[in-house]
Amino acid sequence: MTEPRWLDEHEKAAWIAFLSATNLVNRRLEQQLKDDAGLSHTQYEVLVQLNAADGGALRMTELADRLVTSKSGLTYQITQLERAGLVFRRSCPSDVRGVFAEITDQGREMLRLAAPGHVEAVRHALIDVLSPDQLAHIAEGLGEVARRLRS
Repeated sequence: MTEPRWLDEHEKAAWIAFLSATNLVNRRLEQQLKDDAGLSHTQYEVLVQLNAADGGALRMTELADRLVTSKSGLTYQITQLERAGLVFRRSCPSDVRGVFAEITDQGREMLRLAAPGHVEAVRHALIDVLSPDQLAHIAEGLGEVARRLRS
């Protein structure tokens, strides 16, 4: 068995900063959305994705892929959003196994009301903290990580 390539101090510092920042930003955004709109961050992202989709609907499998979540986790979130009247599910006409999630007018209104506070929280927690160069490096670096992990 070969020895692992241990992280050097610079790599370890980057990894620890990434973990800490990610968890703190996620916690801040989760709390803001819960307090202001009664939504989880995942539920908000579901509404964002559906609102941006053609016809306001996506197949559940595609939505799970876009959100980088499990199908069962998405099903739970969709059930909660459905109970609140923000989305509904419908069968896929061309595939009996396929199910679409579709945003309702009430869901669009919730998104319209929640978005200003959410974007302000994103700015406060991340965007406005960093310089334009730092933002560009983060977008480039984490974009590459996402591309590699998706392929």
